[in-house]
Amino acid sequence: MVSGPEGPSQPPLSFLILGQRVHVDCPDPSLRHVVTANFAAMLTPIDGAFPDLHYRVAKGAGPETISLLCQGRAVHENADRGELLFLLEKDITVELQRRRADLFFLHAAAIDWQGIALLLVAESGSGKSTTTWGLLHHAFHYLSDELSPVDLNTMRVLPYPHALCLKRDPPPPYALPPNAIRLGRTIHLPVDALPGPTVLGPRVLGGVVFVTHSPDSQAPEIRSIGRAEASARLYVGALNALAHPNQGLQAVVRISQHLPCYALSSSDLSATCALMCSAVDRIFPRGTKSANLPNGRTRVDRAS
Repeated sequence: MVSGPEGPSQPPLSFLILGQRVHVDCPDPSLRHVVTANFAAMLTPIDGAFPDLHYRVAKGAGPETISLLCQGRAVHENADRGELLFLLEKDITVELQRRRADLFFLHAAAIDWQGIALLLVAESGSGKSTTTWGLLHHAFHYLSDELSPVDLNTMRVLPYPHALCLKRDPPPPYALPPNAIRLGRTIHLPVDALPGPTVLGPRVLGGVVFVTHSPDSQAPEIRSIGRAEASARLYVGALNALAHPNQGLQAVVRISQHLPCYALSSSDLSATCALMCSAVDRIFPRGTKSANLPNGRTRVDRAS
């Protein structure tokens, strides 16, 4: 390999994300490791095809700073290592919404329960990712912790299995593994650090849970909510509403009308996970299977 100012040259990292091929040039070995770990589930061989998005991570103007460029456009010129993944993911997310306007993007975690996807919708800092991390210890499988693209024609959720991101260490018994990547303000858990399998294919959307964190509550609570409340709360979590008919209102109403929706007030993580497992067992008993009807409704049948 030819050596350059940032070390030996290497081929770009190649990821396939929602059908978009993303290349990332990243000569620095430590940064390359972080980027690879974050998108490991979407890593794909380079096959000579022209990338849809091409990023370059390079040294910034100041010491220990990083520049991030996309198609030659400067995304950020002086980021630190802790900001790199945030900036890279933010730009990829915006580009995905432009390029896949056929999908309805929600700021939500997506977890799998026996082939059925549940969305956990919450504002940033409301415990969505921590709740996801906890539930992965209880037979749920991982699709995403923050970005959930929904195909409204099939009512299926497409996975976005980047590294699960936490802002702080969770309480016992959900301690983080040694290969957690700590980048200052955030902690990133690659898919090989998760306690259960990662889902790489679409899943039928079976329900929506709106999460708020109430640390002072004595116990977590979950309640069923009506269509109007669900639609309003779902619209707040929509990322590309304007790309859809009636400014996205039709999409959120369709989801809330055809799916069970709940409000979860989380507190202690162990108790919250126990409550969620109990609730999901009632809604989708073990041994169920899912099927889509032509009108887009989700039908859940007891398996024979």
